[in-house]
Amino acid sequence: MFLPQNDAEEEATKKADTARKAAYIRIEEWAIEAIPPSTRDGVHINVQEVQCGDPNCAPIDTAVTIVFPSGGRGMLGLPFESVEVTEDILLRGFPTEEVLTKWHRGEEADWPPDEEPDHDDETYLPQLRFEIGQKVECRIGPDAVTGWVSGLVTELWYRESSWPPDSFAPYKIQLDDGRAIFAPGDMDQVIRAKEMP
Repeated sequence: MFLPQNDAEEEATKKADTARKAAYIRIEEWAIEAIPPSTRDGVHINVQEVQCGDPNCAPIDTAVTIVFPSGGRGMLGLPFESVEVTEDILLRGFPTEEVLTKWHRGEEADWPPDEEPDHDDETYLPQLRFEIGQKVECRIGPDAVTGWVSGLVTELWYRESSWPPDSFAPYKIQLDDGRAIFAPGDMDQVIRAKEMP
């Protein structure tokens, strides 16, 4: 249960939201300016903060999605809250003109580039807690006690074709009620071992 905020907390929340929205606008403007003029028409930039559950990354990252009219798209992640992102930080992580041109044409292009192109992706994925065929419980509702549903792990390192390259969900789960879902993280708050009666 959430307690109502007092006036000072409410004002601080509003101030933080205003600063975040202003940062989103700045980052969008910088991103548009960084795209070559020949590929800039009709481009859509989306900026948002995402919470990272990985203990090896920043707690909040700023994700910048670039979508071209051709349907080509890409994303870059910056390990900073949006209000901390400067133009220099954005440009250091920004895709090359070659990558942007491919996205503009609707072609696939990896960004950031693979630092070790000769590796087998499977060997670089972290070890997961559950295996295919294992019974689990997934949290699908807001209530931490009653929001859990039982299911069976059907796939490891699940991904959908519309997701950016190198984006995965640790598990795909077939719920006992027939629905298929994915777990966005391998943590007890999202997926846990099924408790046996």
